[in-house]
Formats: sequence, structure tokens, C-alpha cells
Amino acid sequence: MARAYGEVSGYAGSGRWENAVKAIVVIPTCNEVQNIPNLVAAIKRAVPDLHVLIVDASSPDGTGNAVRELMAKYPGTLLLLSRPAGGGFARAYCDGFKEALRRDYDVILQMDADLSHDPAFLPRFLEEITRRDLVLGSRYLRGVSVVNWDFRRLMLSKVASLYARAVTRMPFTDLTGGFKCWRSEALKKIDLDRVFSSGYLFQIEMTWRAFRNGSRIGEIPIIFYEREVGHSKMSSKIIVEATWGVLTLPFRS
Repeated sequence: MARAYGEVSGYAGSGRWENAVKAIVVIPTCNEVQNIPNLVAAIKRAVPDLHVLIVDASSPDGTGNAVRELMAKYPGTLLLLSRPAGGGFARAYCDGFKEALRRDYDVILQMDADLSHDPAFLPRFLEEITRRDLVLGSRYLRGVSVVNWDFRRLMLSKVASLYARAVTRMPFTDLTGGFKCWRSEALKKIDLDRVFSSGYLFQIEMTWRAFRNGSRIGEIPIIFYEREVGHSKMSSKIIVEATWGVLTLPFRS
């Protein structure tokens, strides 16, 4: 098993762990002040040395200030990137990825801020990325692993993944999920300034760009938990964007 994180050990292929690399998890936030302290604490319990970059969109609820207070508790390993409100979920991720690449991190994870992604799965991602360029966390690799979703939400997610698979020909079970782990080399192959999506289509688009570039992509099973605090950012506009945007992916450069 993987031992290590933040300074993450790389698998040598013979049962040995060597060549420490730098790892960080990028987390966009918008009005997540109630979740951030618990999320950061859970990440640190799961992977004590993993660095965390919060990308906050000038949240009016004080999320940025909450992160600044926490930075004193986790000096050097908890970072804050403040950006103007607007620009969408995708632009926040792209800004976070650029910052992580600028700081020369070798492994870059991404996850939601609302505790729907359990940090307990982080060690498994960090182990699997030693053999991959991109690792997807799948809610559907072993049946359905979703907690507290109603039937309509579950069907919407399942149909969206099946639809994206049919259009893009990508053979993965969960194309709409946002719990992922990247090698920096795979992200560097993607021109982040050319990413066109703004909402949850971003998750499909980024995997598609990596797939098209020949990246080695794998999946691990995760359990997804519906948020308990705060409000979902899902909207009809996001659903429409994803529906039409997927159709354009094969024609994008």
C-alpha cells in the first residue's frame, strides 16, 4: 500500500516506494464556510502531509476568512487562492490547477468542498496515480455507491454518464464525477485557457481532453455522500450546458 503523501512516495514497480513527489488537492469554494473546517481536518487525518489549495470565489459568507484562520493551524500546507466572483466552477478549477503547476506540484487532486467526497479515499488515489496519468473516482464502478440521493438525482447522474460515454466513446463508468487525481504531466498537456465549459460539463471535458491526448486513465470506486450543509450549485442552466456541450466535444481542439 502507499505510505505517504504531501511528500508522496512513487511506486517503483517492484514493491518498493521511492522518489518522493509533491502532492496537493485543489478545492474550489463558494459559500462553504460551514464545511471548510471539517473538510480540511478530515483531509489532514487521512493524509497528514498533503497540501491543500482552496480556490475561493470571494464568498460573501466569509469562506476566505475561515481559510485564513485555518492557515495558522496548518502553516505551509494550507493555501488560499482568492479570485473574483463569477467565471464559473470550471474557471476556478483551471485557476487552481495553474497555481499548483506554477508551484511545481507533481500530483494534483481535485475534490468538492461540501464533504460529498470522503477524504478517506485520498490514499487510494495516491496509490493508483503511481500507475496512471489520471485517476477517476467512480460512483458506479461497483454498482451504485451514492448515499442520500433521491431517485431523480440518481437517474440524472447515471443517464448523463451514459450519454457522455455514447458521444465521446470514453469507456469509463462515471464521467460526471469531480473526485480525481492527476499527474502534473497530464495536466500540462491540456491548454487550460482553451477549456470552454463553465459548469459540471468541465468534468467530462477535462477527462475527454486527457483521453484524447493518450493519457493513461483508470478508475477507483468511491462512495458519494449528498451534502448535509449548504446548498447544491446544480441548476437547469448547468444541465443544458452539459447536454449540448458534450455533443460538441468531438469537434473541439
